[in-house]
Amino acid sequence: MKKFKRVYLEITSVCNLACYFCPPTLRPKQFISVEDFSKRLDQIKPHTNFIHLHVKGEPLLHPKIGELLDISHEKGFNVHITTNGTLINKKRNDLLNKPALRQINFSLHSYDGNPALKQKKDKEEYVRSILSFVKEATEKTKLYISLRLWNLSPDNKTNFERERNRELLAIIEDEFNLNYKIEEEVKPEGGIKIAERVYINQDYEFEWPSLDAEEDDGKGFCYGLRTQAGILADGTVIPCCLDGEGIINLGNINQHAFSDIIEMERAKNLVEGFSRREAVEELCRKCGFRKRFG
Repeated sequence: MKKFKRVYLEITSVCNLACYFCPPTLRPKQFISVEDFSKRLDQIKPHTNFIHLHVKGEPLLHPKIGELLDISHEKGFNVHITTNGTLINKKRNDLLNKPALRQINFSLHSYDGNPALKQKKDKEEYVRSILSFVKEATEKTKLYISLRLWNLSPDNKTNFERERNRELLAIIEDEFNLNYKIEEEVKPEGGIKIAERVYINQDYEFEWPSLDAEEDDGKGFCYGLRTQAGILADGTVIPCCLDGEGIINLGNINQHAFSDIIEMERAKNLVEGFSRREAVEELCRKCGFRKRFG
């Protein structure tokens, strides 16, 4: 039985922001039903104990997020959520005291795509509302928190990006009484611990792979279908969290069992290709993230 470190289970394809770094999905807007969510958990249970409730979309938009977390606990899953944090006050009670919830990742770089945060006071209110939740959560629960700023440029604009983040980082330093500047301690693609079970991570600006991108020689390696897999809201099974449009459609969980889909020809060809350090899928040959693994 193939085991994954995690399965990305998209609960909605809808987002409340339009960030420049995240191309909008062309798929129909959809929220997974409680019934379908429960069925999918049953199908992936033999393969993993960890689920991440996102691929595209903002998971806190789901009107029954609390119920989904309760079902996840009943079935023995540990849950990670990645959110832009704009709805944290509205969903506070749905997230606190949910034993299935292990980690929340806040994409603080989302402020770049939020037209409501153009003013300094709006940005500060946004950040402090997230940090208020973080403090309550870490005091009352065993939840892990990652505060993410994935908006650094890999070229000479890095200093500009750091200056742009300074106001936001200053708020974090103030809230946690830090006696150092965060950007002087954390390196791109890395992170530091700023409080008990609270981490801040900075990284280069994220690029979603696209068929419109330039194709390389296809050499390299990827952990897709080795340590992870994903299921979009409509049931499409994908090899990794980067295939936000379901281009590498391995099959649909509403038509075939998950255990069967990950052993079908297309899935096997992808895995065997990377065993030879070769990307057999066009999207993989146009994915810059693959280059991180050589």
